[in-house]
Formats: sequence, C-alpha cells, structure tokens
Amino acid sequence: MSPDSQDGHDHHSEGKLPPEVGTALVPLGELVTTHGIKGWLKLKPYNPQTTILSSPQEVFLTKDGVSWPHILRQSRAFKKLFLVKLQGTDEIGAAEKWVGSVLSIEEKELQPLRAGEYYHYQVFGFDVFDTQGQWIGKITQIWSKEGGDLYVVTGPSKEHLIPATKEIVEKIDFPASRMIINPPAGLLDL
Repeated sequence: MSPDSQDGHDHHSEGKLPPEVGTALVPLGELVTTHGIKGWLKLKPYNPQTTILSSPQEVFLTKDGVSWPHILRQSRAFKKLFLVKLQGTDEIGAAEKWVGSVLSIEEKELQPLRAGEYYHYQVFGFDVFDTQGQWIGKITQIWSKEGGDLYVVTGPSKEHLIPATKEIVEKIDFPASRMIINPPAGLLDL
C-alpha cells in the first residue's frame, strides 16, 4: 500500500506492479523535500555527477521497505541537487508523501561500463583490508565531494573516510566482496 493509500490501492503506480522479486534496484538518491507548489521534489543524488536521470523513464520510490514504480516526467540539475517531477504529482500534497523515499532504477537500465570501472552501489557492504591483511571495516556509504569520492568505512570502534583514489585503493575483489587499501601513515588515525 502506498503512503497515501487508505483503501489498499496504489494510486501512484498507474496499474503497474512493484518490481519482481529478485529485480536489482540501484539507488540514485533520496527525495529530501518538495520544491514549490506544483509537485516537484528535490533529489539529493548519491552521485552528483550522474547522467542517468533521463525522462521519461521508469523509476522506483522506496519508503519503509516497499518500492513503488513511477514515471519520471522531468528532471534538471538544481544547485547540488536535482529537481524531479513524477507523473501524477502535480501539486505539493501529492509530492510531500514521497519525501524521505529513495529513488532507484532497475540495474538493467544502467549504461555499460568500460574495463576497470564500477558503479558506487557495487561496493556497498564490501569488507576493507589494508595491505597487511588487517580488517578495517565495511563500506557503509560513499560521499561524492568536489575533491573526489570518499568511502565511509565503519570499523569496530570508529568510522574512517578513505579517499577513492588509485594511490590508496590497491584492489577491488568483486567475487570476494572486498577492497584492499594502502593507506598513507596517519589516515586511519584521523
């Protein structure tokens, strides 16, 4: 049932069903607030340089562990965010219900990558080790900053911010879900 549906019917998915079990959804960002009174929403993207937000396209909004399909009618960059307009959200009241949702697309909609490239979501949850085999923690978040991306690695006693650079990241082992880093002296002490 959608957040505004009292009768058990999802009035926003236009007759579409939630994604099939096993369908991989790739989160692109969080809807953080409304914009104006005509149903626009502000999307805080996980990757501010994303070019995947084309319209129209099918997207999924996930809130409270449930995903609903929607049609993205329009999107445009707005400061460090994106403004997005969903089909059927033509007023602020319709848009407010989706604030706090994560906007995702199906994995099959992603552009193919060149050798050595990967999408951010693919390393979430990876174990991180230093070159001596010492476990540092798990990647719990990636921050995209103007100076470059940072992996937030949550260890047993603290969080570490690891720059996503070739100088520090030695190896990403996708089959083993692990990353090997060579941190400069003092980085893990910050």
